[in-house]
Amino acid sequence: MEKDWVKVFASNVSFESEIIKGMLIENEIEAVIVNRQDSSFVTMLPGMDEVYVHNSNEAKAKELIAASREGKNENNA
Repeated sequence: MEKDWVKVFASNVSFESEIIKGMLIENEIEAVIVNRQDSSFVTMLPGMDEVYVHNSNEAKAKELIAASREGKNENNA
């Protein structure tokens, strides 16, 4: 990973990371997913998909992720 990029989200469920990445891109924040899953270790040590953004977008990205997670929790209540 290039320098100046920070992890803002991680999940062991790939589609969650894809949803977060898409939401960030829709909000004009460049995002990439780093797949840390290794199929040979899934049963013992499941890996994570990690979403990274440039550090200049970290605060906005975390705000958007938090807001989306709050909305998800309210819809499940």
